[in-house]
Amino acid sequence: MGSSRTTSVLERPLAFDPPGSRRLRLAFAALWVVDLIAAASFFVVSYASELNPVTVFFYDLFGLAGVALAAVCYAAVVVVVGNVLSAPIDGRFVAGAVVLYAAFALNNVVLLLFRQAPLEMAVVAL
Repeated sequence: MGSSRTTSVLERPLAFDPPGSRRLRLAFAALWVVDLIAAASFFVVSYASELNPVTVFFYDLFGLAGVALAAVCYAAVVVVVGNVLSAPIDGRFVAGAVVLYAAFALNNVVLLLFRQAPLEMAVVAL
């Protein structure tokens, strides 16, 4: 009788296994770039400020390069976790990251363009 033994994440060979579809990964990359540009812009304009303490810490250490470094760290976490998880959970994780980045990017771009957060604009409109 063959012994079927499940392998843990630590026992599996390390292999690059991109999660989800190519379109999902491209959506993540595109939204990540938009969010990176918006986050860097917060340190340049006087009417808005970055609230993420990790990004602010990296900015204090390295300037605008620190903002990019923080963004790369966030993306690296998503990529590593997406590669460690097995299908179909890995695709769902990346899809969740895409939804979050879409919300962050939308909020940041609207804030930079109109000098008001979308939620604040919606409340004022009521």
